[in-house]
Amino acid sequence: MSTYVDGFVIPIAKAKVEQYREMAEKACAIWKEYGAVDYVECIGDDLECEHTASFKTIAGAGPDDTVAFSWITYRDKEHRDEVNAKIMEDPRMKEMMDAADPVFDCKKMAYGGFKPIVKL
Repeated sequence: MSTYVDGFVIPIAKAKVEQYREMAEKACAIWKEYGAVDYVECIGDDLECEHTASFKTIAGAGPDDTVAFSWITYRDKEHRDEVNAKIMEDPRMKEMMDAADPVFDCKKMAYGGFKPIVKL
């Protein structure tokens, strides 16, 4: 399987969900511009499930937070590295990340690269 996926789990203040959506739409356009195959952002809706660790718990989300679950798909890991190198140099991304009132705390974001092992 030749695709590669970056995954994210981010605690977001419920009061900032709309700001997060707006920021994510801008980020999506930039990632797609640089060649990402797919970009998906989801916001928590049903996060408590008996007998499992909840996304809120693993994300360290507080009582006034929800959780964003996101992924970006690339052709392969090398493609991911190329796209992300361009993303990190893009002034539009730097502007979003250096905002005076950030939408979320990057230090609380979980991020990782994943090799798909099953795909329908």
